[in-house]
Amino acid sequence: MNGGLNVFEIIKDASWPVTLVMLALLVFSFLSWVIIVRKYMQLKAAMQNAESFEERFWSGADLAQLFREVSNNGGDTGGMESIFESGFREFVRQRQRRSADVRTVIEGSERAMRVAGTKEIGTLERNLEFLANVGSISPYVGLFGTVWGIMGAFQGLGEMKDVTIAVVAPHISEALIATAMGLFAAIPAVWAYNRYANKVERVASRYEVFQEEFSSVLQRQIQIDENH
Repeated sequence: MNGGLNVFEIIKDASWPVTLVMLALLVFSFLSWVIIVRKYMQLKAAMQNAESFEERFWSGADLAQLFREVSNNGGDTGGMESIFESGFREFVRQRQRRSADVRTVIEGSERAMRVAGTKEIGTLERNLEFLANVGSISPYVGLFGTVWGIMGAFQGLGEMKDVTIAVVAPHISEALIATAMGLFAAIPAVWAYNRYANKVERVASRYEVFQEEFSSVLQRQIQIDENH
């Protein structure tokens, strides 16, 4: 369409520094969206896993049987199941040592659960830092392209005796597009980081509550075993 704004034409004819800025921002944006989609699926799976396992755990199933079922999953164990498996495995190991007292058994199990929980949260937090960095630096990378484009516009003004809008329009256009691309990369990254960081915190809190509740269950289990 004649006289219309052709973004692709402007990008194609942009100066090489601005072109590099745009390419960098496109890469940042692409990688951000890949992480955003993957993290959404990962966090959704973690929440579903927690809900499903808690339902099984509190259904009154035998802990030893539940442990065998979780262990038989092979390498597919994750999330709350991994915390349970680590805690109960250490619990059984400590109980087999007749010299271990109740406090030692519980502390060992709690320590194993904390380690497993930390690993699970670390997995959920992976790549969130990249989203934070993209959200922080992309506007400044776009601003660099903006400054360079405006510099080109002023240079064109200085070299021409008869100044028209056609002289400075390409440089101003590429400058504004660089700004827009910086925001395009930054805004989704910042939004996703804040949203996912909050979800990770909620999952971590849920894991911590489960660890405390499971620790209480194990203490009651020891009391029951000692009374028989």
